[in-house]
Amino acid sequence: MKYETVIGLEVHVQINTKTKIFCSCSTEFGKPPNANTCPICLGMPGVLPVLNKQFLESSMKACLATHCTIAPMNRFARKNYFYPDLPKGYQISQFEEPLGVNGYINIYINGIKKRIGLTRIHMEEDAGKLIHGGNLGSPEKSYVDFNRTGVPLCEVVSEPDLRSPEEARAYLGELKSILEYTQVSDCNMEEGSLRCDANISLRPKGQKEFGTRTELKNLNSFKFVQKAIEYEVERQAQILDQGDQVIQETRLYDSNRGETFSMRSKEEAHDYRYFPDPDLVPVVLNETWVEEIKKTIPELPEQKRERFVIEYNLPEYDAGVLTSSRELANYFEKCTSLFSKPKIISNWIMGDLLRELNKSNQAISKCPVSPNVLVNLLKLIDEGVISGNIAKSVFEEMYQTGKEPTAIIDEKGLKQITDDKAIDKMVEEVLQANLSQVDEYKRGKEKVLGFLVGQVMKASKGKANPGTVNKLLKEKISGM
Repeated sequence: MKYETVIGLEVHVQINTKTKIFCSCSTEFGKPPNANTCPICLGMPGVLPVLNKQFLESSMKACLATHCTIAPMNRFARKNYFYPDLPKGYQISQFEEPLGVNGYINIYINGIKKRIGLTRIHMEEDAGKLIHGGNLGSPEKSYVDFNRTGVPLCEVVSEPDLRSPEEARAYLGELKSILEYTQVSDCNMEEGSLRCDANISLRPKGQKEFGTRTELKNLNSFKFVQKAIEYEVERQAQILDQGDQVIQETRLYDSNRGETFSMRSKEEAHDYRYFPDPDLVPVVLNETWVEEIKKTIPELPEQKRERFVIEYNLPEYDAGVLTSSRELANYFEKCTSLFSKPKIISNWIMGDLLRELNKSNQAISKCPVSPNVLVNLLKLIDEGVISGNIAKSVFEEMYQTGKEPTAIIDEKGLKQITDDKAIDKMVEEVLQANLSQVDEYKRGKEKVLGFLVGQVMKASKGKANPGTVNKLLKEKISGM
């Protein structure tokens, strides 16, 4: 491409709290419409909001985990605009005095580290949700559910440091991991706990000035973020190639068609008439409080990834996969405490375990195969009770039934044949049935040995010890 892509992301994160940001209404997802509301979050006259302390401390933790400088003086502001899902006619947010500034997140693309700057992290309340037609009534009518109104959010605003859709996806993945490790959010995109807006522009390579940007709103999966940006980059490149100008606008992504489409023009900045909220006092954060919060931050994914490489001698790729979530990293470390072969454990987790989890769309926290049970299986392979191939079929049944590996092996008679005499007989039969292949091997075609091993394994229904089979085949062929 003759253009350079410039991307900045704005991520809205719902913070883990039982109650809303300024009232005691529940934040529980899935309640009947307007069940989680009260005069405060609905903006009734005469009510006064009170800041949720747990939300503030969790937001501070998110700032510290992303290397932000926490401002000692914080102030809430009213962001004024009219929309049917905004009952007060303004949103309580932060403007000139946000909670955290000048942070960064490191991402890894093809093993190369890149630092992505964070402009700011600020606190705000969520708006409600509009529901159009559907099963609720007449198709031309719209309804509003205020359950999300006042749900506590942090908005994480990146610098325009991202240069490709792949980098944007990697940034989101790293941010999600940090938020999950610190337990400040569950980052459930399906329930709206993590939402992303992307600002995209192109500029000729070598040019310092940014091009005209478009904003993609409400992207709700990592896959859609990447696909939407890919489409938008291609669309803008075609416009510039034709000698036309990109229009500054807000666009939405249609995942069914794989296209973005215009939502509204944004040629001029919206005047939200920000002013300090007169009902909320400034939040003053002293150094002692900040230090107390800093002590609660656990080992973060980047630190854990580096430790896994050093402590367990794992490749960087393995360490990146295993530390992508806190629960997966804990699962791995529990296994290593029971079985001292980390690379073998890593291979099984990244291969068979994650494959089954993805097939059943389950989180590692709900995995039916516990670390103890997986290690029991690996020990049986290590002791020569079953072969690696048989272990894979045993694992599938363990995952489906929750049974112990020894029970499955006994039920199906899967124990590995280690009796040299029994294997010797099978090897002899395979050699006599494949004399032409034996001649080829003796003439130097060493790959034929793999075929002969396969025939013996087939005759033994996979239960012969592969090492013994290899050894006996070579001995017998050399004597023929």
